[in-house]
Amino acid sequence: MQALNILAIGRNPEIMAVINRLLNTPENRTGVTVTTDEEALAAFQKTAFDLVLLCAGISEQEGAALSAKLLQLQPGVPVIRHYGGGSGLLDNEIRAALAK
Repeated sequence: MQALNILAIGRNPEIMAVINRLLNTPENRTGVTVTTDEEALAAFQKTAFDLVLLCAGISEQEGAALSAKLLQLQPGVPVIRHYGGGSGLLDNEIRAALAK
């Protein structure tokens, strides 16, 4: 099975460091974490992602605007909110988003 490419975007560098570790722990996933919209758009232009996580510090309005920009670049990629809660919840959120 090919590894999933997941982009996680959040505003808190410390939280994003933890999410980066969680995303890259399983062998079947590759995670990229960023803290700015500009970094997210740059990463999205270089890599085909299977899923985007909007994490801590992104308001609903910011998330909607960023999602629209990302979907223009890669239509159909799932963009979901990640509210924290550890690796078990993160794994379940990823599975649920990709099952849709």
